[in-house]
Amino acid sequence: MSGPKGTKDNCDTAQKDSGASKLFGEIASRTSQAAGRALTFMIAASVVVVWAVTGPIFQYSDTWQLVINTGTTIVTFLMVFLIQNSQNRDSAAIQVKLDELIRVSTAQNSFVGIEHLTDDELEEIRSKCERRAEAEKIGEASVQRTGKKARQVADRVTG
Repeated sequence: MSGPKGTKDNCDTAQKDSGASKLFGEIASRTSQAAGRALTFMIAASVVVVWAVTGPIFQYSDTWQLVINTGTTIVTFLMVFLIQNSQNRDSAAIQVKLDELIRVSTAQNSFVGIEHLTDDELEEIRSKCERRAEAEKIGEASVQRTGKKARQVADRVTG
């Protein structure tokens, strides 16, 4: 019997989901690493060459064409999910690293977590940052001009 309102069942489901997620993550990681290797490309290219060479043997039949079409469709379909999973994990890891760098630096901690904002909110923040950067450039140029004038005056006085 489970606890109040199925608490034990919820924990069991969460653990199963976590296990399935871990398994999928591991498979996706290894597959995407393998898919990006030169050997994998060579194998895929060899399959296509073998398929093309067998064309005359099978008289370029509909079945012969269906074999390559079905194979490439299945591989493409599955690779979309694996690539997306890999990109999601990479993006999440990079975001955590950036958040930690922001947290420990002199940057504004208010930027931590902005990836959860809407596109319009992100655009507004980007525009503000660009305006601040432009103002800082202008300020730096002004300080440099003032410093140059001060050196010229000092040279004349000591001169």
